[in-house]
Amino acid sequence: MTQRYLILADGSAYPGKAFGSLATTTGELVANSTMNGYQEIISNQIYHNQIIVFTQSSIGNTGLDQNAYESVLPSAKGVIVREYENLATDHFKRISLDRYLKQHRIPGIYDVDTREIRHRLQKYGNMMASIVDVADDHAFDQLHATVLTNQQVAQVATPKPYPNPDEGDNVVVVDFGLKSGILRELSRRNCNVTVVPWNSTSEMILDLDPDGIVLSTGPGAPSNLPESVLKMITEIQSQAPLFAIGLGHELFALANQAKVSKLRVEHHGANHPIREIITNEIFFSGQEQGYAVDPKSIDHAKLFITHVDLVNGTVQGLRHRDFPAFSVQFSPDGAPGPKDSVDLFDDFMEIMERRRDENGSRY
Repeated sequence: MTQRYLILADGSAYPGKAFGSLATTTGELVANSTMNGYQEIISNQIYHNQIIVFTQSSIGNTGLDQNAYESVLPSAKGVIVREYENLATDHFKRISLDRYLKQHRIPGIYDVDTREIRHRLQKYGNMMASIVDVADDHAFDQLHATVLTNQQVAQVATPKPYPNPDEGDNVVVVDFGLKSGILRELSRRNCNVTVVPWNSTSEMILDLDPDGIVLSTGPGAPSNLPESVLKMITEIQSQAPLFAIGLGHELFALANQAKVSKLRVEHHGANHPIREIITNEIFFSGQEQGYAVDPKSIDHAKLFITHVDLVNGTVQGLRHRDFPAFSVQFSPDGAPGPKDSVDLFDDFMEIMERRRDENGSRY
């Protein structure tokens, strides 16, 4: 088996054995503690330009299911695991993780102490890393010289509108790096969905006569997106019910004059305890969080906090005081992760129905 190395920007190096593509790659190193659903994680566009370290002990032991991808073209930079199993179940038409990574030119390394890497990230914070053939001075020089693009949303979001038709409520989804789990939950509720590009104007969105609007998840810093996106959000939030998720939540906060900052250590995993403030209910969620809303920056005349993380106190949900608009930082669709908060999609449906009743028709 081919030996390769994971090298980190702090000068450390971890030898391991190769699987997937043998390409050399560089990205931001993040650890994910989810115990299942590696397929959904790797295909989630939020991991654009990132190398994923899985802390669960074994990866690849179930094969990949064609119905569980979160995007068609994954954009993760690499996969690091402790143990790797090259299994595929032909009866279910599943392919192996090794074959999938080779198809998409994503390199992997196994037989690595992933928990030690996780502890290093916890201690020193997020950092750049590379997967290379030789851990020499040249490889480290290349790592330190690499600059990753900050135009991540433009690289992964759809450039043109497309429909996901049904016969129910007319919902427009603004794609910032959309994961399929959001579309699945809307489909389960018979929504007639139109997905539009991240740089759509408010006029383009409202011309589609939406009963409701969803701002999707996505990769990167919300500050990398132009002011026109925030302008669009301020214009649509008063016109139709709005549900914002992940990056969409951060943009919703920015559009209402709150501030967002990067976490020293990103949160990626399932079973994060979340408290809903109004009910005091505690549930568990899946998270892919690199940024957080600053609670001190929130204008409480406009927004109020609906959810908080019980581990670190970060803001996990917001609601507008004047408009039918709300947001969450976590992943209510699961995929993978707990389904404890999937009823937020039902809340969204109820808000659309209530607004429709108030207005007498669709608007």
